[in-house]
Amino acid sequence: MKRIITLIILSFLICSCGSEKEKADLLVFNANVYTVDDQFGKAEAFVVKDGKFLEVGTSENLKEKYEFVESIDATGKPVYPGFIDAHAHFYGLGMQQQRVDLTGTKSFDEVVTRIVEFQQKNTVGFITGRGWDQNDWEIKEFPVKDTLDRLFPDTPVAVTRIDGHAMLVNQAALDAANITTETEFEGGDIEQKDGKLTGILVDNPMLLIEKITDDVDLRTQSKALLDAQEICFSYGLTTVDDAGIDRKVIELIDSLNNSEKLKIRIYAMISNTKENLDYYLDKSPYKTDRLNVSSVKFYGDGALGSRGAALKEEYSDRSNHFGALLSPVSEFKETAARIARSEYQMNTHAIGDSANYMVLKTYDSLLKGTENRRWRIEHSQVIDSADFNYFSKNIIPSVQPTHATSDMYWAEDRLGAERIQGAYAYKKLLDQAGIVALGTDFPVEQVNPFLTFYAAVDRQDTDNYPAAGFMRDQALSREETLKGMTIWAAYSNFEEDEKGSIEPGKFADFVILDRDIMEVEIDSVPDSKVISTFVNGEQVYNN
Repeated sequence: MKRIITLIILSFLICSCGSEKEKADLLVFNANVYTVDDQFGKAEAFVVKDGKFLEVGTSENLKEKYEFVESIDATGKPVYPGFIDAHAHFYGLGMQQQRVDLTGTKSFDEVVTRIVEFQQKNTVGFITGRGWDQNDWEIKEFPVKDTLDRLFPDTPVAVTRIDGHAMLVNQAALDAANITTETEFEGGDIEQKDGKLTGILVDNPMLLIEKITDDVDLRTQSKALLDAQEICFSYGLTTVDDAGIDRKVIELIDSLNNSEKLKIRIYAMISNTKENLDYYLDKSPYKTDRLNVSSVKFYGDGALGSRGAALKEEYSDRSNHFGALLSPVSEFKETAARIARSEYQMNTHAIGDSANYMVLKTYDSLLKGTENRRWRIEHSQVIDSADFNYFSKNIIPSVQPTHATSDMYWAEDRLGAERIQGAYAYKKLLDQAGIVALGTDFPVEQVNPFLTFYAAVDRQDTDNYPAAGFMRDQALSREETLKGMTIWAAYSNFEEDEKGSIEPGKFADFVILDRDIMEVEIDSVPDSKVISTFVNGEQVYNN
């Protein structure tokens, strides 16, 4: 009898131990999960604990195994890793919310109207804004300052083109910056007509204006960053690569991270200034869970839309005009060599085929024989056919698919029928490098990553133009595109072991959508909506 009682007690203890469940913070179940792991596998549930994915599997098994503080029934909705924008201007987006927004203007008259309305409402001492694009106007020429001179004779006005590579300023702004027809400059242009300034500055001369408008108070800067975060979360972005910011902004981001106000993850590319490089390059990279400061951003040339991109041969629509490098070749090579001696990554803006050649050759010479430096070419926009072979997983193309569908209306006019074949060539870049990191370049383009997805896969605008797609042979597959927005973007940041897929041990950054962008008709993808965005398993946006 005693033995029977002992056996009963043992059986009870064994059963009790077997029924005890592991504790976790969150279960997401009944979901259509794209893990974006090595097998590009799918699942229906996952568990989160301490801000990281703990296990991925089936709803039934995970419910049996774990005890949860919270659970979410996804009702069959698709779930993806948090989207990563591999090239954007996060701080710039935030600051744009504090200034005149000129995006989408269809004429210079509309630009002027928005400026007037902004000033009537805000009455600022120096009017700034961004977003105009003369290529969207009926008269596709740079505007001149005359109207702004009449309307604002005593208030400086400086409004930047959407690509950030040209600026229209009035006479009051020119006077404040001491810019005249005799002002010397390198890299870019101070446009003149009949011996008079038109008010158009291209690339480097814009810095003369920016120097006198940079004094922004801390409250405005903080608000800008938080405004940008709110916008990004609403589109499912959990990490953003900010392509060129100064130490002051980087330290503000870190401070807002520490106070738990700024929860988005930022891959901060250090702007290439002497002060920034002298401060950072002799130190080890700075890395927290939310901020990664381990790369330097260098501007190679200007933009194609403002004819500042450096080309090997003259522009097809402007005789004897080649664009320009923004720094002497010797300075670029010296800076690249200095970065190569450090622990930092180098990320260089290169649009034209001449700029890309110069950057690629320099990268190749410095990185030959080294592994895992992962230097990036930001934009990789116009590539000579002979130069594609330089790309690899050590020299990574970082591209923005909506540039192709924004520029396609006029790009061939700039480049000609032959040269356009090496432009916006994302499939060629992928085939050569093995990966492409995808971004938007917002606020140059819209923040919306679903437009990135659509442009990469369909190569059309949202009006289904052109019918056959723009250079359709350069389209990416849906799987390639999703990887470019997640795991490949993470790889380009040296962060593939902590984000970019839904796998145990990685940050629990994920997004729930209203439709499956991997399966729905491609022309419905731009209308996708984010239901919820999560960072570290915490819901940071709910529609």
